Amino acid sequence: MCAHHPECPSAEASDGQAAQIRIHRPEAGWSVLCNGMLLFDDTGCLRPDGVILKPRRPLPSAQEAQQAVSR
Repeated sequence: MCAHHPECPSAEASDGQAAQIRIHRPEAGWSVLCNGMLLFDDTGCLRPDGVILKPRRPLPSAQEAQQAVSR
C-alpha cells in the first residue's frame, strides 16, 4: 500500500506512470514505481499483472532507425 500523500495512482490507472519511484537503477535503465510498475528508460513499462504499456515517448520510425545504423 502506498504511504504517499496524496496516494500514488494504481498500476491499472491511466496515470499509473505518475507514481513515485521506489527503486531506481539508472545503470540498468529501469525503475520500480510505488505501485509496482517496472519502468524502463527506453521501452515503456510493465505492470505487475504482466501487461506491457507502450513507451512514454515515440520510438524512431524504421527509416530513422536504418539511417542511424548506417551512419
